[in-house]
Amino acid sequence: MDLKELLAERKRVEAYLASALRKLGKEAALETRLLTPFLRSAEEFTLRGGKRFRACMLLAGYTLAGGRPLQNALPAAAALETFQSWMLIHDDVIDHGETRRNGPTLHLALARYHTEKNLAGSDADFGQGMAITLGDLYEPFTVGLLLEAKSSPPRKLAALGEYSRMAQATALGQVLDVLNTVRPVSEVSEADVLRVHRLKSAIYTVASPLRMGALLAGARPELVRALGEIGVAYGTAFQLRDDVLGVGAHAQEVVGKSTNDLLEGKRTLLVVYAHQKAGRDEREALERVLGNPLATPEQFEAALSVLEDTGSFEHSERAIAQWVARGDKLAGSARGLKPEGRALLREIGQALSRREQ
Repeated sequence: MDLKELLAERKRVEAYLASALRKLGKEAALETRLLTPFLRSAEEFTLRGGKRFRACMLLAGYTLAGGRPLQNALPAAAALETFQSWMLIHDDVIDHGETRRNGPTLHLALARYHTEKNLAGSDADFGQGMAITLGDLYEPFTVGLLLEAKSSPPRKLAALGEYSRMAQATALGQVLDVLNTVRPVSEVSEADVLRVHRLKSAIYTVASPLRMGALLAGARPELVRALGEIGVAYGTAFQLRDDVLGVGAHAQEVVGKSTNDLLEGKRTLLVVYAHQKAGRDEREALERVLGNPLATPEQFEAALSVLEDTGSFEHSERAIAQWVARGDKLAGSARGLKPEGRALLREIGQALSRREQ
Protein backbone atom coordinates (compact mmCIF):
# COMPACT_ATOMS: atom_id res chain seq x y z
CA MET A 1 0.00 0.00 0.00
CA ASP A 2 1.24 3.48 -0.87
CA LEU A 3 0.16 6.82 0.59
CA LYS A 4 -2.46 7.46 -2.12
CA GLU A 5 -4.16 4.14 -1.37
CA LEU A 6 -3.98 4.83 2.36
CA LEU A 7 -5.56 8.28 2.04
CA ALA A 8 -8.34 6.79 -0.07
CA GLU A 9 -9.47 4.96 3.07
CA ARG A 10 -10.59 8.26 4.58
CA LYS A 11 -14.01 7.86 2.95
CA ARG A 12 -14.60 4.61 4.80
CA VAL A 13 -13.44 6.19 8.05
CA GLU A 14 -15.84 9.09 7.49
CA ALA A 15 -18.74 6.72 6.82
CA TYR A 16 -18.05 4.67 9.95
CA LEU A 17 -17.61 7.80 12.04
CA ALA A 18 -20.88 9.32 10.79
CA SER A 19 -22.77 6.11 11.52
CA ALA A 20 -21.32 5.87 15.03
CA LEU A 21 -22.17 9.48 15.83
CA ARG A 22 -25.75 9.04 14.58
CA LYS A 23 -26.07 6.02 16.85
CA LEU A 24 -24.81 8.07 19.80
CA GLY A 25 -27.40 10.75 19.06
CA LYS A 26 -30.24 8.21 18.88
CA GLU A 27 -29.21 6.63 22.18
CA ALA A 28 -29.12 10.05 23.83
CA ALA A 29 -32.56 10.89 22.41
CA LEU A 30 -33.99 7.81 24.13
CA GLU A 31 -33.02 9.45 27.42
CA THR A 32 -34.42 12.86 26.47
CA ARG A 33 -34.75 14.81 23.24
CA LEU A 34 -33.42 17.88 25.06
CA LEU A 35 -29.96 16.51 24.29
CA THR A 36 -30.50 16.22 20.53
CA PRO A 37 -29.48 19.73 19.38
CA PHE A 38 -26.25 19.59 21.37
CA LEU A 39 -25.26 16.13 20.15
CA ARG A 40 -25.98 17.30 16.61
CA SER A 41 -23.79 20.35 17.09
CA ALA A 42 -20.89 18.16 18.28
CA GLU A 43 -21.52 15.75 15.40
CA GLU A 44 -21.49 18.57 12.85
CA PHE A 45 -18.27 19.91 14.33
CA THR A 46 -16.60 16.49 14.13
CA LEU A 47 -17.74 15.70 10.59
CA ARG A 48 -17.23 19.22 9.24
CA GLY A 49 -13.81 18.56 7.81
CA GLY A 50 -10.29 17.72 8.81
CA LYS A 51 -7.61 15.74 7.06
CA ARG A 52 -8.10 12.57 9.14
CA PHE A 53 -4.33 12.24 9.55
CA ARG A 54 -4.61 10.32 12.78
CA ALA A 55 -7.07 7.78 11.43
CA CYS A 56 -4.78 7.20 8.45
CA MET A 57 -1.77 6.78 10.74
CA LEU A 58 -3.57 4.04 12.66
CA LEU A 59 -4.48 2.28 9.43
CA ALA A 60 -0.86 2.64 8.32
CA GLY A 61 0.38 1.02 11.52
CA TYR A 62 -2.13 -1.79 11.08
CA THR A 63 -1.09 -2.56 7.50
CA LEU A 64 2.63 -2.17 8.24
CA ALA A 65 2.27 -4.90 10.87
CA GLY A 66 0.49 -7.18 8.41
CA GLY A 67 -3.06 -6.51 9.60
CA ARG A 68 -5.78 -7.73 7.23
CA PRO A 69 -8.42 -6.84 6.20
CA LEU A 70 -8.08 -3.11 6.77
CA GLN A 71 -11.75 -2.68 7.61
CA ASN A 72 -11.18 -4.54 10.90
CA ALA A 73 -9.31 -1.46 12.15
CA LEU A 74 -11.88 1.12 10.97
CA PRO A 75 -13.57 1.53 14.38
CA ALA A 76 -10.22 2.30 16.00
CA ALA A 77 -9.34 4.72 13.20
CA ALA A 78 -12.67 6.50 13.73
CA ALA A 79 -11.93 6.60 17.46
CA LEU A 80 -8.87 8.74 16.84
CA GLU A 81 -11.05 11.26 15.05
CA THR A 82 -13.39 11.59 18.04
CA PHE A 83 -10.33 11.93 20.25
CA GLN A 84 -9.08 14.69 17.94
CA SER A 85 -12.49 16.38 18.09
CA TRP A 86 -12.48 16.23 21.88
CA MET A 87 -9.02 17.78 22.03
CA LEU A 88 -9.93 20.54 19.57
CA ILE A 89 -13.14 21.43 21.42
CA HIS A 90 -11.26 21.91 24.68
CA ASP A 91 -8.30 23.60 22.98
CA ASP A 92 -10.61 26.15 21.35
CA VAL A 93 -12.15 27.01 24.72
CA ILE A 94 -8.69 27.51 26.22
CA ASP A 95 -7.53 29.66 23.29
CA HIS A 96 -10.83 31.57 22.94
CA GLY A 97 -10.91 30.35 19.35
CA GLU A 98 -13.61 31.57 16.99
CA THR A 99 -13.16 29.47 13.85
CA ARG A 100 -12.28 25.86 13.20
CA ARG A 101 -12.47 23.96 9.91
CA ASN A 102 -14.12 26.88 8.11
CA GLY A 103 -16.88 27.22 10.68
CA PRO A 104 -17.48 28.43 14.22
CA THR A 105 -15.81 26.68 17.13
CA LEU A 106 -18.22 24.51 19.11
CA HIS A 107 -18.36 26.77 22.16
CA LEU A 108 -19.13 29.77 19.95
CA ALA A 109 -21.85 27.88 18.05
CA LEU A 110 -23.47 26.87 21.33
CA ALA A 111 -23.22 30.41 22.69
CA ARG A 112 -25.16 31.54 19.61
CA TYR A 113 -27.77 28.85 20.31
CA HIS A 114 -28.15 30.28 23.82
CA THR A 115 -28.69 33.75 22.37
CA GLU A 116 -31.17 32.59 19.72
CA LYS A 117 -33.26 30.68 22.27
CA ASN A 118 -33.17 33.60 24.70
CA LEU A 119 -32.06 31.35 27.55
CA ALA A 120 -31.18 32.60 31.02
CA GLY A 121 -27.63 33.54 32.00
CA SER A 122 -24.49 34.26 30.01
CA ASP A 123 -24.28 32.99 26.44
CA ALA A 124 -20.47 32.73 26.68
CA ASP A 125 -20.60 30.72 29.92
CA PHE A 126 -23.26 28.42 28.45
CA GLY A 127 -21.29 27.86 25.26
CA GLN A 128 -18.06 27.09 27.05
CA GLY A 129 -19.67 24.86 29.66
CA MET A 130 -21.62 22.85 27.11
CA ALA A 131 -18.61 22.50 24.79
CA ILE A 132 -16.37 21.26 27.60
CA THR A 133 -18.99 18.73 28.67
CA LEU A 134 -19.59 17.49 25.13
CA GLY A 135 -15.84 17.09 24.77
CA ASP A 136 -15.90 15.04 27.97
CA LEU A 137 -18.64 12.86 26.47
CA TYR A 138 -16.40 12.04 23.53
CA GLU A 139 -13.75 10.54 25.81
CA PRO A 140 -15.71 7.40 26.82
CA PHE A 141 -17.23 7.31 23.32
CA THR A 142 -13.69 7.12 21.93
CA VAL A 143 -12.88 4.18 24.20
CA GLY A 144 -16.07 2.45 23.06
CA LEU A 145 -15.08 2.81 19.41
CA LEU A 146 -11.64 1.38 20.12
CA LEU A 147 -13.25 -1.67 21.68
CA GLU A 148 -15.32 -2.22 18.52
CA ALA A 149 -12.19 -3.00 16.48
CA LYS A 150 -12.17 -6.58 15.17
CA SER A 151 -9.12 -7.95 16.95
CA SER A 152 -8.38 -10.33 19.78
CA PRO A 153 -9.00 -9.15 23.38
CA PRO A 154 -5.26 -9.09 24.26
CA ARG A 155 -4.49 -6.97 21.19
CA LYS A 156 -7.35 -4.57 21.93
CA LEU A 157 -6.18 -4.30 25.53
CA ALA A 158 -2.67 -3.42 24.32
CA ALA A 159 -4.08 -0.77 21.98
CA LEU A 160 -6.21 0.61 24.81
CA GLY A 161 -3.10 0.88 26.98
CA GLU A 162 -1.41 2.88 24.22
CA TYR A 163 -4.49 5.09 23.98
CA SER A 164 -4.25 5.78 27.71
CA ARG A 165 -0.59 6.77 27.41
CA MET A 166 -1.41 8.95 24.40
CA ALA A 167 -4.22 10.78 26.21
CA GLN A 168 -2.01 11.39 29.24
CA ALA A 169 0.88 12.71 27.13
CA THR A 170 -1.44 15.02 25.23
CA ALA A 171 -2.88 16.46 28.43
CA LEU A 172 0.58 17.00 29.90
CA GLY A 173 1.65 18.73 26.70
CA GLN A 174 -1.38 21.01 26.90
CA VAL A 175 -0.53 21.92 30.49
CA LEU A 176 3.01 22.83 29.45
CA ASP A 177 1.74 24.77 26.43
CA VAL A 178 -0.57 26.88 28.59
CA LEU A 179 2.26 27.43 31.07
CA ASN A 180 4.75 28.46 28.38
CA THR A 181 2.29 31.03 27.02
CA VAL A 182 2.36 33.00 30.29
CA ARG A 183 6.10 32.70 30.87
CA PRO A 184 8.44 35.44 29.63
CA VAL A 185 9.65 34.50 26.16
CA SER A 186 13.24 34.83 27.33
CA GLU A 187 12.68 31.97 29.80
CA VAL A 188 11.31 29.52 27.23
CA SER A 189 13.99 27.43 25.52
CA GLU A 190 13.94 25.50 22.26
CA ALA A 191 13.96 22.33 24.35
CA ASP A 192 10.78 23.55 26.09
CA VAL A 193 9.11 24.09 22.72
CA LEU A 194 10.13 20.68 21.39
CA ARG A 195 8.93 18.98 24.57
CA VAL A 196 5.46 20.45 24.09
CA HIS A 197 5.52 19.43 20.42
CA ARG A 198 6.40 15.85 21.33
CA LEU A 199 3.83 15.50 24.12
CA LYS A 200 0.95 17.54 22.75
CA SER A 201 1.22 16.85 19.03
CA ALA A 202 3.75 14.29 17.79
CA ILE A 203 2.56 11.46 20.03
CA TYR A 204 -1.15 11.73 19.32
CA THR A 205 -0.81 12.79 15.68
CA VAL A 206 1.62 10.13 14.47
CA ALA A 207 3.46 8.00 17.04
CA SER A 208 0.58 6.55 19.07
CA PRO A 209 -1.74 6.05 16.08
CA LEU A 210 1.00 4.05 14.32
CA ARG A 211 1.61 2.03 17.49
CA MET A 212 -2.08 1.41 18.13
CA GLY A 213 -2.61 0.12 14.61
CA ALA A 214 0.40 -2.15 14.90
CA LEU A 215 -0.75 -3.47 18.29
CA LEU A 216 -4.19 -4.30 16.90
CA ALA A 217 -2.42 -6.31 14.18
CA GLY A 218 -0.29 -8.18 16.73
CA ALA A 219 3.06 -6.58 15.89
CA ARG A 220 6.20 -7.61 17.72
CA PRO A 221 7.49 -5.21 20.41
CA GLU A 222 10.52 -4.11 18.38
CA LEU A 223 8.31 -2.96 15.48
CA VAL A 224 5.92 -1.16 17.83
CA ARG A 225 8.86 0.60 19.46
CA ALA A 226 10.37 1.58 16.10
CA LEU A 227 7.07 2.96 14.82
CA GLY A 228 6.81 5.08 17.95
CA GLU A 229 10.26 6.58 17.41
CA ILE A 230 9.58 7.19 13.73
CA GLY A 231 6.24 8.75 14.62
CA VAL A 232 7.78 11.18 17.10
CA ALA A 233 10.27 12.34 14.46
CA TYR A 234 7.69 12.85 11.73
CA GLY A 235 5.16 14.22 14.21
CA THR A 236 7.60 16.84 15.45
CA ALA A 237 8.25 17.92 11.86
CA PHE A 238 4.47 18.09 11.37
CA GLN A 239 4.03 20.45 14.31
CA LEU A 240 6.99 22.62 13.33
CA ARG A 241 5.38 22.99 9.90
CA ASP A 242 2.11 23.85 11.63
CA ASP A 243 3.91 26.61 13.52
CA VAL A 244 5.24 28.11 10.29
CA LEU A 245 1.76 28.01 8.76
CA GLY A 246 0.23 29.34 11.97
CA VAL A 247 1.77 32.82 11.87
CA GLY A 248 0.24 33.81 8.52
CA ALA A 249 2.00 35.63 5.73
CA HIS A 250 0.36 39.04 5.83
CA ALA A 251 -1.38 41.20 8.39
CA GLN A 252 -4.59 41.42 6.38
CA GLU A 253 -4.95 37.63 6.65
CA VAL A 254 -4.83 37.50 10.44
CA VAL A 255 -5.40 40.81 12.22
CA GLY A 256 -8.83 40.81 13.85
CA LYS A 257 -8.92 36.99 14.03
CA SER A 258 -8.22 34.84 17.05
CA THR A 259 -6.62 31.91 15.23
CA ASN A 260 -3.06 33.10 14.87
CA ASP A 261 -0.11 31.86 16.90
CA LEU A 262 1.46 35.31 17.36
CA LEU A 263 -1.77 36.95 18.48
CA GLU A 264 -2.46 34.03 20.81
CA GLY A 265 1.00 34.38 22.35
CA LYS A 266 2.20 30.90 21.41
CA ARG A 267 5.84 30.25 22.30
CA THR A 268 6.73 28.48 19.07
CA LEU A 269 10.23 27.73 17.82
CA LEU A 270 9.84 30.69 15.45
CA VAL A 271 9.18 33.07 18.33
CA VAL A 272 11.73 31.66 20.77
CA TYR A 273 14.57 31.64 18.23
CA ALA A 274 13.74 35.14 16.95
CA HIS A 275 13.59 36.51 20.48
CA GLN A 276 16.99 35.03 21.26
CA LYS A 277 18.59 36.51 18.13
CA ALA A 278 16.84 39.89 18.04
CA GLY A 279 18.10 43.19 19.35
CA ARG A 280 16.22 45.18 21.99
CA ASP A 281 14.02 47.11 19.54
CA GLU A 282 13.16 43.97 17.60
CA ARG A 283 12.29 42.09 20.79
CA GLU A 284 9.98 44.89 21.82
CA ALA A 285 8.30 44.83 18.40
CA LEU A 286 7.73 41.10 18.77
CA GLU A 287 6.46 41.38 22.33
CA ARG A 288 3.94 44.08 21.35
CA VAL A 289 2.14 41.51 19.20
CA LEU A 290 2.55 38.31 21.24
CA GLY A 291 -0.75 37.56 22.96
CA ASN A 292 -2.28 40.80 21.71
CA PRO A 293 -5.37 40.20 19.52
CA LEU A 294 -5.78 44.01 19.25
CA ALA A 295 -2.43 44.47 17.53
CA THR A 296 -2.56 46.80 14.53
CA PRO A 297 -1.65 45.60 11.03
CA GLU A 298 1.52 47.70 11.23
CA GLN A 299 2.54 46.07 14.52
CA PHE A 300 1.86 42.62 13.11
CA GLU A 301 3.94 43.28 10.00
CA ALA A 302 6.76 44.54 12.22
CA ALA A 303 6.66 41.32 14.23
CA LEU A 304 6.74 39.25 11.05
CA SER A 305 9.77 41.26 9.94
CA VAL A 306 11.54 40.28 13.16
CA LEU A 307 10.94 36.59 12.38
CA GLU A 308 12.28 37.11 8.87
CA ASP A 309 15.26 39.31 9.73
CA THR A 310 16.53 37.01 12.49
CA GLY A 311 16.46 33.99 10.17
CA SER A 312 13.82 32.31 12.29
CA PHE A 313 11.90 30.88 9.34
CA GLU A 314 15.08 29.37 7.96
CA HIS A 315 15.90 27.92 11.39
CA SER A 316 12.52 26.23 11.57
CA GLU A 317 12.92 24.87 8.04
CA ARG A 318 16.27 23.36 9.02
CA ALA A 319 14.70 21.80 12.09
CA ILE A 320 11.87 20.33 10.02
CA ALA A 321 14.36 18.81 7.58
CA GLN A 322 16.40 17.35 10.44
CA TRP A 323 13.38 15.68 12.05
CA VAL A 324 12.26 14.25 8.72
CA ALA A 325 15.77 12.94 8.09
CA ARG A 326 15.75 11.33 11.53
CA GLY A 327 12.43 9.65 10.77
CA ASP A 328 13.70 8.45 7.38
CA LYS A 329 16.81 6.98 8.97
CA LEU A 330 14.79 5.17 11.62
CA ALA A 331 12.41 3.86 8.96
CA GLY A 332 15.38 2.57 6.97
CA SER A 333 16.80 0.61 9.90
CA ALA A 334 13.62 -0.61 11.63
CA ARG A 335 13.37 -4.36 11.93
CA GLY A 336 10.23 -6.08 10.70
CA LEU A 337 9.47 -3.64 7.88
CA LYS A 338 9.28 -4.63 4.22
CA PRO A 339 10.68 -2.27 1.54
CA GLU A 340 7.17 -1.08 0.65
CA GLY A 341 6.56 -0.35 4.33
CA ARG A 342 9.70 1.79 4.56
CA ALA A 343 8.60 3.63 1.41
CA LEU A 344 5.15 4.29 2.87
CA LEU A 345 6.63 5.74 6.04
CA ARG A 346 8.91 8.05 4.06
CA GLU A 347 5.90 9.20 2.01
CA ILE A 348 4.10 9.95 5.26
CA GLY A 349 7.05 11.99 6.52
CA GLN A 350 7.09 14.06 3.36
CA ALA A 351 3.34 14.60 3.37
CA LEU A 352 3.26 15.71 7.00
CA SER A 353 6.22 18.07 6.72
CA ARG A 354 5.57 19.66 3.34
CA ARG A 355 1.85 20.42 3.63
CA GLU A 356 0.62 23.91 2.86
CA GLN A 357 -2.47 24.00 5.07
